Amino acid sequence: MRVVPERIDMTWIGTLTDEDLIAIEARLHARFSVLERREKKLHGQKYQLFRSPPDVMAAWDRWSRVNTATRGRSLNPRRPR
Repeated sequence: MRVVPERIDMTWIGTLTDEDLIAIEARLHARFSVLERREKKLHGQKYQLFRSPPDVMAAWDRWSRVNTATRGRSLNPRRPR
């Protein structure tokens, strides 16, 4: 399991194998999803991602960067069903 740095950048992402990238994307997505569900439960229909607290926005930013790199390599993230 690779350690994810506090600041994710393309230099770090470039050091990852495809398998590492998929695994990290899944971990970051799971974390973001937990935080997003919390906010959706709290705000209901009024939920807006970009008005979320800093922890949700930071989780989205981290996941989004890795997800973009995953798609850039034509990889398909695995999602539990």
